[in-house]
Amino acid sequence: MLEAFIKDMGLTLDWQMLVVYVLLFSPALIPGILFVHSFRKEPRQFRNALYLLATVLWLVLLLLLRFGQMWTVYVVIVLFALFPVVTCTFLAVNSIIVIRNNGFSLTSLLPMALALFIFLMYCTPIYASQDSLFLGILPLFFFEGLWFSFTFVALLFYSWLYRILPRHRRYDYIIIHGAGLDGEKPTPLLAGRIDRALELWKRQDCCGKFVASGGQGDDEVVTEAQAMCDYLMEHGVSQEAILMEDRSRTTWENLKYSQMLMNADAQYQDYTAAMVTSDFHVFRCAEYAHNLGLKADGVGSHTGGWYWPTAFIREFAAITKAHFWPYAVIAALWFIPIFFQLVSCA
Repeated sequence: MLEAFIKDMGLTLDWQMLVVYVLLFSPALIPGILFVHSFRKEPRQFRNALYLLATVLWLVLLLLLRFGQMWTVYVVIVLFALFPVVTCTFLAVNSIIVIRNNGFSLTSLLPMALALFIFLMYCTPIYASQDSLFLGILPLFFFEGLWFSFTFVALLFYSWLYRILPRHRRYDYIIIHGAGLDGEKPTPLLAGRIDRALELWKRQDCCGKFVASGGQGDDEVVTEAQAMCDYLMEHGVSQEAILMEDRSRTTWENLKYSQMLMNADAQYQDYTAAMVTSDFHVFRCAEYAHNLGLKADGVGSHTGGWYWPTAFIREFAAITKAHFWPYAVIAALWFIPIFFQLVSCA
């Protein structure tokens, strides 16, 4: 059977060739196995994104090498060359659109900042080749940029995959993550989250309780939890079906305080929970819930396409902050030989 398969692939039964193919596929097989094991154990982990992208990239490379024609190589080269131009242009335009819709803020400048970073990442090697000082830090800049790009694409791909996973469970509790208010009313972003939670609740025959989670910001006249509670009651939900968590100021506190409320309400019995938030925010909520030991599925509400890049960049920054150690390791590996060189010259 193996011989027939190999002949179908246009290869000869050469054990040396088999060894070569085993070695070629091993880099894809190892992260692939790690992904399956880690995903089955717990899908709400950042490492899953890294395992999955490593597997996909290596398999794509092997397929290009095995079946690709010369024109595919040219296409890849052209796409790689156009990537910084197209991406930087898109991000810069997106920043302008966000500023026009939401007003000027540091958050609205995130796409522009990423565009500048990508531009520098591509242009620095050209300048560094003409300057000995920059040439010395080029390896650090290259590998930090490589890890940044890899993790960014990995999270973008995996967070999308996690959001579309089928959810067939009935939930005892539906947590709604707060967002900004317009006076005493939810903003369109928050209203979208509440509507998604209502949709989920009605799908399970109006069973289960809501957890309205959100404290009071410095510029808010009521707590986000109170505004959500009023909105839910206006849409036919009884007050007995709503738990109010009105102390939280961050995503972590949203989940931590909501968990305390649900534990007390369920008298510390097992329960199922869903976390409803904007689609760009789902995976970070899911990872935080995992770290807190909270068994909950992330469910996303729709976000306008014009705002999505800005929101995702902010999510990526938060997750990068929580997983910053690889950047420190890369910097340490770059500095160690320099340190020994300085010591030997002293």
